[in-house]
Amino acid sequence: MINRRTFSLAALTGLLAAPHVRAAETQDKATAAQPDDDVHTMTEFPAEWQGAEEIVLLGYPGMTALDLVGPQYMFASLWGAKVKVVAKTLDPLPTDTGLTILPDVTFDQAVAAPDVICAPGAVSGTLAAMQDSETIDFLADRGAKARYVTSVCTGSLLLGKAGLVEGYRVTSHWFTRPLMTEFGAIPVDARVVRDRNRITGAGVTAGIDFGLALVGEMRDETYAQSVQLIAEYAPEPPFNAGTPETAPPMVTKMMRDMFAGLPDRIRALARQ
Repeated sequence: MINRRTFSLAALTGLLAAPHVRAAETQDKATAAQPDDDVHTMTEFPAEWQGAEEIVLLGYPGMTALDLVGPQYMFASLWGAKVKVVAKTLDPLPTDTGLTILPDVTFDQAVAAPDVICAPGAVSGTLAAMQDSETIDFLADRGAKARYVTSVCTGSLLLGKAGLVEGYRVTSHWFTRPLMTEFGAIPVDARVVRDRNRITGAGVTAGIDFGLALVGEMRDETYAQSVQLIAEYAPEPPFNAGTPETAPPMVTKMMRDMFAGLPDRIRALARQ
């Protein structure tokens, strides 16, 4: 059965392989014309485009679905990579939007030293996960061994609770970004922030940017551009209200008031 990932990989393969096949067919004919230079450069498959990464996405009840699904889409486009959603159990995970996600493996079954570990965020779901010792212990253990330690949105709070961002520059959702100092991190107002092997994405949709950036890191720019094109990722939001600075002041105030009690809860959890 053809799914989106199969189509994406097949499209990339076809992009590279088709000129090679055509060239091979024409070279068998005495009257074949030689391919031009631009076509000939595509006849060799770049060896660095094939990998064997082990990528672990943390799953927990109440997480924000897009925090996980956005980067998962990008990671699933990496040739040869194994992308797994890991959770305490294999029970279905309800997300904060009502979408249910099925984990692939449990904490005990997850690879010991992943190439990438990624923590998605949420609000109440993240606060609960911060108080779950098994979840935090798992993050701390795998994060200490991972090639890349990453998060999306308030997933950075989980990294902080696991002791993985002290002394690192990080981003988070705009509302919780200043609170990263509670974990010894250095908050940065940017959509994607990299400090050594810590790569963090800002709120929710920034997980797509973060995931695509890491695809470019683990392959190359052309590979990442191909994935972006297949995804037709060319955002043109209908409203310019995606940050506190661009949203109408009334809207920004309303959202800040809605989560007015959240900072104190996070500070309390950080100090436990």
